[in-house]
Amino acid sequence: MELDLQLYSVRTDLALEAKEMAQGPQKTPIPGVNEEVEEADGIKVTRLAVANDAGSQAIGRAIGNYVTLEVPALRGGDTGLQQKVSVVFAREFEQFMDRIGIDRNASVLIVGLGNWNVTPDSLGPLVVENSLITRQFYELVPDQVSPGYRNVSAIAPGVLGLTGIESSEVVQGIIDRTKPDVIIAIDALASRSLERINTTIQIADIGIHPGSGIGNKRRGLTKEILGIPCIAIGVPTVCYASTIVNNVLEMMSRHFGQAGAGATQTKEIMGMLDDISEHERLSLVKEVLEPLGHDLIVTPKEIDEFIEEIANIVASGLNAALHEAVDPGNVGAYTH
Repeated sequence: MELDLQLYSVRTDLALEAKEMAQGPQKTPIPGVNEEVEEADGIKVTRLAVANDAGSQAIGRAIGNYVTLEVPALRGGDTGLQQKVSVVFAREFEQFMDRIGIDRNASVLIVGLGNWNVTPDSLGPLVVENSLITRQFYELVPDQVSPGYRNVSAIAPGVLGLTGIESSEVVQGIIDRTKPDVIIAIDALASRSLERINTTIQIADIGIHPGSGIGNKRRGLTKEILGIPCIAIGVPTVCYASTIVNNVLEMMSRHFGQAGAGATQTKEIMGMLDDISEHERLSLVKEVLEPLGHDLIVTPKEIDEFIEEIANIVASGLNAALHEAVDPGNVGAYTH
């Protein structure tokens, strides 16, 4: 019987990593994928635009716009840096909405995807908990709403295993009744790089697609399904064990090559690992992981602290981007 090695392949939900894998070590430019990089104060912002089918097929991501913020120093727990990141995120998100044509007065439904009982998957519900919600005032006392605030509602629909209902079905029902203009969906993601876990934020205008995120949701939240624009915000909180094994093998091979080890010496150290194909390497990974079920999902032991911090950063940035009355000086007053 032919082995299904898809379960053991290197998997990532970040468009930036998909582009890096497609480029290879030579960093060959990919037709149809445009990239703009900006870095300041330890915050790297990468703006990707997948412009056509050729670019989409090359990196395995839908046509659309992707913005990625990378901040490796977030692991240090520096509150000053966290404040800077929330300001940069707010700026990027506001520009992102302008770029894809979202009106500044458009009503918004924030959807916090994930299971609040599982720490690495609780990002969405935590962001919802810290978001500035105003729809009730527009419904009950619209004449008393101060200028500078937008109509914002939010829901954390849970996961299929808890509710028996697909998240997209819950959201569809809410859309039909409340008629928001745009959805902002927040979800936990998987990364192929341990360095990017809990230090990276991705914004995309393609929504959440089936199989994305660590919850492996079957029905997506997209414009095609829900009928209104859907912006996805994701933070990688986990890494698959198969990805780690693959990365270690590649890192060892690359290290010995850069260290100037001769072909004979590298062969003595790596044995056949340096010569085998990707298919054979994945078969080896499968053999190691199969007794465990088929794969493990790995997250840092400090995930409790990390998830609270990154959720506050995302929520603070969203509050500032969606409401003109919220600025970097008072953004902390709306989160906890």
